[in-house]
Amino acid sequence: MLQNISGLTGCTITATDGDVGTITDLLFDDATWTVRWLVIDTGTWAASRKVLLPPSVMGHPDEATHSFRVRLTRAEIEASPTADTHLPVSRQYEADLYDHYRWNPYWGASGIMSGYGGMAAPMMITNPDTTDRHESYRDDAPKPPTEPHLRSADEVTGYHIHTSDGELGHLSDILMQDADWTLRYLVIDTSNWWMGKKVLLSPRAATSIDWEQRLIHVNVTRAQVKTSPDYDPTQSVDRAMEDNIATNYATHASIPPH
Repeated sequence: MLQNISGLTGCTITATDGDVGTITDLLFDDATWTVRWLVIDTGTWAASRKVLLPPSVMGHPDEATHSFRVRLTRAEIEASPTADTHLPVSRQYEADLYDHYRWNPYWGASGIMSGYGGMAAPMMITNPDTTDRHESYRDDAPKPPTEPHLRSADEVTGYHIHTSDGELGHLSDILMQDADWTLRYLVIDTSNWWMGKKVLLSPRAATSIDWEQRLIHVNVTRAQVKTSPDYDPTQSVDRAMEDNIATNYATHASIPPH
């Protein structure tokens, strides 16, 4: 099932022994277009800290209460390294988190990450207190990749979309496949270009993100976007619509049909 990223913001996170905070952001890997971390604000509990939790600990969402259950205790979350959301996340910080919870990191011993390909760039969140904590990595132990490719979903929302022949709108949301937390579609709002239409575009069309100019460059044309099926956020995206989207963009080799 496809889930709007915007709908996850504000969801309550409930540990095995009580609520721990709310989701304020998601960090995704732009090399694989997969959500790697959820940014949790603990509010008044645990001295209003921000912590990161991986999707692997998340249960199914409870739509009635707008919450997620996680397979952790409040004490485990409270003892995790604090996330500094104003700085780039380091691979060492990620490694420290996995070491804290005694989990295997998503990049694995070989350093290969799962998901489908894309571009590469750094993002935000690191804890300076972790920079000297290398004792858990022996000289003969597998070393993680040095550059994570993490982006903030909250940060990129609102960025303008620049096609091969000009701007056409902005990123208004992202659709995620909740089964594996991969990002399936960018929701493009063309209201500042053509009749307020919203369309879906595969993240595989993105070639680069310009942080200074707040632009996402995509390798499709305005005409392809204009002829793409309208997206209605109140309606679910079914297989027929996905097939129509894939057919519309199939003329561009870099965006193969699903």
